[in-house]
Amino acid sequence: MTSLSILLILTLSWILYWTVRLLQNYLVARRMSTGIPIIIIPIDHTTRLWSIIDRQCLAFLDRIVPFGLIKRTRLWRYNIRGWEVRDRYFTHRKLGDVYAMVSPSKLWFFVADPDAASEILRRGGDFPRCLKLFEMCNVFGPNLATVERPRWKVQRKVMASCFNETTINIVWSETLSQGKDMLQYWGTPRHETSTSPGEVNTTAKDLRTLSLHVLSQAGFGKSTKFRGHAYKMKEFEHKSDGTEFSSSNDWDCEALRIVLDNCILIMVLGPKFIAQAGLPRRLGRRHLDRIQQACVEFQWHMTAMYEEGKRGLLSSSDIEGASPPMETRFMASLVRASRAGGGGDSDNELTESEVYGNMFMLNFSGHDTIAQVMTFGVFFVAAHPEVQDWISEELRSVLGTRDPEDWSYTADFPRLKRCMAILLETLRLYNPVPLAKWTGDKTAFLTVGKRTIVIPPKTMVCPSYSCLHTDPTYWGGDSLEWKPTRWIEQDGAEEVLKKPKRGTFIPWSEGGYDCPGRKFSQVECVAVIASLFRDWRADPACLPGENLAEARQRVLRLIEEDTAPVLLLQMLHPERAPLVWTRR
Repeated sequence: MTSLSILLILTLSWILYWTVRLLQNYLVARRMSTGIPIIIIPIDHTTRLWSIIDRQCLAFLDRIVPFGLIKRTRLWRYNIRGWEVRDRYFTHRKLGDVYAMVSPSKLWFFVADPDAASEILRRGGDFPRCLKLFEMCNVFGPNLATVERPRWKVQRKVMASCFNETTINIVWSETLSQGKDMLQYWGTPRHETSTSPGEVNTTAKDLRTLSLHVLSQAGFGKSTKFRGHAYKMKEFEHKSDGTEFSSSNDWDCEALRIVLDNCILIMVLGPKFIAQAGLPRRLGRRHLDRIQQACVEFQWHMTAMYEEGKRGLLSSSDIEGASPPMETRFMASLVRASRAGGGGDSDNELTESEVYGNMFMLNFSGHDTIAQVMTFGVFFVAAHPEVQDWISEELRSVLGTRDPEDWSYTADFPRLKRCMAILLETLRLYNPVPLAKWTGDKTAFLTVGKRTIVIPPKTMVCPSYSCLHTDPTYWGGDSLEWKPTRWIEQDGAEEVLKKPKRGTFIPWSEGGYDCPGRKFSQVECVAVIASLFRDWRADPACLPGENLAEARQRVLRLIEEDTAPVLLLQMLHPERAPLVWTRR
């Protein structure tokens, strides 16, 4: 038997196997409840290998299949990560509040009824998290996103203790300090990142740096002077030659960025394969070397911080009147939890692996999620000059001409309603973290409207957040427009934030699994908006032959057309829309 024959038999066997699996899942979906529409897709969009090649594969098919036929198929519409963001409410408007999606590997159940969606999020016992979807976050160890409920309770208790008012106050002051330095950096001519003072094409990367520095100070007691992306890249490239690691945090941000941007590749191949794969340079060896260097670098920094935290906690426990703020930092909480009973052997303690896993999770969720949302928000504001005037009016009214060092978290933050509206409206349209539950090993029952649906075991159950966030029924006929004024209403002479109907706005989830860092993210994002837009304004840099109005429309098209999940939903190429910053 020739090699070609063997290959043909294996291919046909694979196709037959997946066809049978698809048929089995379809029959299960048919039995779920009478009248539920079913969408059939050939490949599950969360499959590991497909997660790496989905966009490249579909782009290739689009090039070779004539007349744009691929774009008219379900393969294009549903077989890509983040399809729900582009779909918004359109599939639900066609099929109703519920529908099933069948693939060879999974059965999905989507719900766009607000009451039912809220029930799914609150009934954690009936609809637990599907841990397989979060395996990519296990790169450095088990963490809050990847462990079963018994360990989750232990870790959740530790993590919840981190987000206290002392920490949030530090977030406020550090964000204002970093924002001031970032504006100064953006206003300085740099030959690698701008053609003129104030023109910046590293907005997203610099916001990532700012967010990491805020987390480093608030969570780990590490204060770092803001330095822009161009300078840090030089240092990281220099360190990539194998020289000794530095204790500086300046280029640690770049190592973390590389880890996060390639997290799916790391999960699929594994760090050991990446380190040992004997690929020639033209087949990606150089890229893998860069990823492996970043993994080693970031692990080294986490180990150094953990050891320093243990020494610091030991010293503070021996000193009467030790600084209370340091005792409330994330690192202190993790160290205390890991050494409470003598080394992590107790069921109520964290193992060292869990400490590293949660340090990575804090860096991921505590800075990358926030940085991506801030990037969307800044570009939206830059494309809407009327919104800039609107928030500047509030900032000047609340903050006056005071220096940022004099802005108060307790007195000023609660009054910045318009700045908060920027965050809420951005999350409404571009929530970086999708919501997904499943039924586990048992059958679940869910009431949707006037009927009760029986959902079989091992079914993914998803509140259709992108539909709920944009359905005109709840958000009006302009629901697909970015319009932060929709969040503000008058209560006498005072402006207050509107409260949407329960279940129609769920960026931080609800119930027992809601995000413990909600206040952290709100304070940081509001502080960034305040520091950037009280005294400055941002406009897109115009291309040759383009006026400012056309440049703003180009930025809005870039947000809509060039956004997709990497690890989180993000703008893929924000550097294609440089911003020009000028003083008011």
